[in-house]
Amino acid sequence: MPGPPNRPPEKAPETPTPPVVPETPQQKTLRRLAPSRIALLLDVWKGSPGPDLLGPYDKAERSYASGDYASCATSLDLLSVRFAEPRWPTLPEPFKRLRVPIPAPIPPHWDPDHALPSAEREARRARRAADDQLALAAGCLAWASSHALPTDDLLPRLEEARTLLGTEGVSSAFYERIDAVWKALHERSPFPKVPSARPGPAAPAPAEVGES
Repeated sequence: MPGPPNRPPEKAPETPTPPVVPETPQQKTLRRLAPSRIALLLDVWKGSPGPDLLGPYDKAERSYASGDYASCATSLDLLSVRFAEPRWPTLPEPFKRLRVPIPAPIPPHWDPDHALPSAEREARRARRAADDQLALAAGCLAWASSHALPTDDLLPRLEEARTLLGTEGVSSAFYERIDAVWKALHERSPFPKVPSARPGPAAPAPAEVGES
């Protein structure tokens, strides 16, 4: 008797593609610009960071104000690399998440996410970015509260974002709350400034005429 008909090979279950959260270039840059401003106001700089840090940040702010978000992102990239340089004071958590070190080249297969399907890689990347945003927003609000900046209207937004990330995952509603925090903090926090130059030694008074 003929055997049973051949069965088609079973298909592996497809990984659901994560929903794409729409975001504008302005939103993407503000999510980096606002926490960078707070990072440059931290006490680790003992008054004020140096021009090597403030230079890229100032360019980023001016580009953002003019609507040139591509140039703003480029300046923020440079600032992120500077944050990772060993000559600068170590940033505390969660501001370390703003650092982008330049690692040595490694084979692609050393990346633990290399073998994952592209949809799953993108989902993990989106979740890590959301976790970073939540941690940075919490750290920035804690700094703002300790420096007499108004945050009473922003703390509920943070808690709503935390709840939404836990229940819905990465979503437009989550980023709506986070973006509201960044917009307010960017408007309310002072602009980091270069410290004023220290006065040098006083010049000797000119000798009076006839003095020996």
